[in-house]
Amino acid sequence: MLTHRVVALALPSVVPFDLAIAAQVFGSPAEPEYTFEIASPAPDSLPTSQGYALSGLSPLRALCEADTVVIPGCASLEAPPDAVRELLCEVAGRGTRLVSICTGAFILAATGLLDGLTATTHWQDATELQARFPRVVVDPNALYIDHGHVATSAGMAAGIDLCIHLVRTDLGQTVAAGVARRMVVPPHRSGGQAQYIDHPEPAPRGVAHSVIDHVQRHLDSPLTNAELARLAGISSRHFSRCFTAEVGSTPLQWVTAQRVAEARRLLETTGLGIDAIAARTGLGTATNLRRRLKDAVGLSPSEYRRTYRGDVGR
Repeated sequence: MLTHRVVALALPSVVPFDLAIAAQVFGSPAEPEYTFEIASPAPDSLPTSQGYALSGLSPLRALCEADTVVIPGCASLEAPPDAVRELLCEVAGRGTRLVSICTGAFILAATGLLDGLTATTHWQDATELQARFPRVVVDPNALYIDHGHVATSAGMAAGIDLCIHLVRTDLGQTVAAGVARRMVVPPHRSGGQAQYIDHPEPAPRGVAHSVIDHVQRHLDSPLTNAELARLAGISSRHFSRCFTAEVGSTPLQWVTAQRVAEARRLLETTGLGIDAIAARTGLGTATNLRRRLKDAVGLSPSEYRRTYRGDVGR
């Protein structure tokens, strides 16, 4: 049986979790279709981001024999050494698939192989990736993006999503589902990174402060711009202009965001039906709730509840 050779590139300050993802997916005897090894510029003692070192690794030239090179993230976001970058370009030119996990996208982007393509990384680092590599189209919401010859994934568990997706691409759904069962993870996750990002509200001040408590206590009531302006004691036009300057969104956009946030809380912590949640939050109908939640986090109410209410219950 022909095997698919996977080699992980481990650079100084490599994140062990990212590296372990590739090892678990591609290095298990349960999947003999793959062989797996780790290559490093310091094969005898490689420092990791967690303070301990790895040893017994393969030299960098092992990348030349790979069918797929996996690039885990590093604590340092500095560009890789020229020799590493040139070697990655060399193996890519031979048809080797290059795959990054989390901030490994910074190493992959430094090769130029992501120029003109969409890519992703951990949402906390997406802005930095875009700033450093303006020719890359960074999508901070995607869990992973696969272009065939190159692929990138978001942080942490999204690396598992991508690696299982690659197994599905290489060997089919049955084998991929088997890997997922072995690792006790879902074979596919819905949505994107938006569901995990915490968007703190700006501290209310000025006219916003004068209405914020009323809004949060009366989400189930009609909350028009005119009504909020009346509570603030100023004209609708002046209220809208001041609120937008203070908060960064229009009053009605902000009200909708509060309603979606409350709907998420109720989905996580109660057994209320979708219609009841839509009514209690002022979103009106289940259809509108589904649309607003999908826009906000990329999940339907049932998907959101299945994911997060289980966590609360445990």
